[in-house]
Amino acid sequence: MTKAVLFDLDGTLLDTAEDLGAALNHVLSVNNLPGVAYEISRPLASDGAKGLLELGFSSELSRFNYDDLRKLFLQYYEENIAVHTKLYAGIEALLTHLDTAGVPWGIVTNKPEALAKKLVAFYPALNTSQVLLGGDSLPQRKPDPEPLRVACAQLSCETINTWYIGDALRDMQASNAAGMTSVVANWGYIKVTDDVAQWQADYIINHPNEILQLIN
Repeated sequence: MTKAVLFDLDGTLLDTAEDLGAALNHVLSVNNLPGVAYEISRPLASDGAKGLLELGFSSELSRFNYDDLRKLFLQYYEENIAVHTKLYAGIEALLTHLDTAGVPWGIVTNKPEALAKKLVAFYPALNTSQVLLGGDSLPQRKPDPEPLRVACAQLSCETINTWYIGDALRDMQASNAAGMTSVVANWGYIKVTDDVAQWQADYIINHPNEILQLIN
C-alpha cells in the first residue's frame, strides 16, 4: 500500500535543462570558450554543475580552477534560476491528486538545498511538499539511500510503503537500497546511452499520470 511518494527534482518534477544550460554557456563565454547547444547539454542536466562543466570544458577543464568555475556557474544559475524552467506536463495534476488523497509527498534531490528551495518557491504546485532534502542536507547523497530514509522518517512513513520517482540510475540505486518502490521517470534526462531496463527499477513510466494508475 502506498503511504508516501518521494520525487527527484530536476528531470522529474521540473524541466530545468534550459536554465542549467544557460549557466554553463555563461561560464564558457566568460572563459572565451564556445557554448554548448541545448540539445547536447540537456541529457546532462541531471548531473548538475559537475557534469555540465565537464561536458562544456572537456579536455580543457584541467587548465582551470574547478572550484572557481563551479562558483561562477552556481552564481549565474541562482540569479536566473526560473527563467525557462517549467513543470512537466501532468505533474501538477499528479500532485493535486496526492494532496486530495492525503498521500504525503516530498522531494529528495542532489541539487544544493538552498538552490532547490529557492527554485521550488517559484512553482505553487510544489508548495505542498512536506519534505525537501538537497544534496548537501546530509553527509550522504544519492545513490546513498540515507537521504531517502531520512525523508521517510520526516514523513513518519516506512520505506517499504514509499515510492521514489527519478530519472537517473543513482535514483534507482538509492531507492532500491532503501527498500522503496523505484520508478523511472522516462520523460526526464535520459541519455541515449542509458539502458533504463537495466536499472532494476520496479516500474518505468513515460508520463506522470501513469503513477495515478499504479498507486490507485
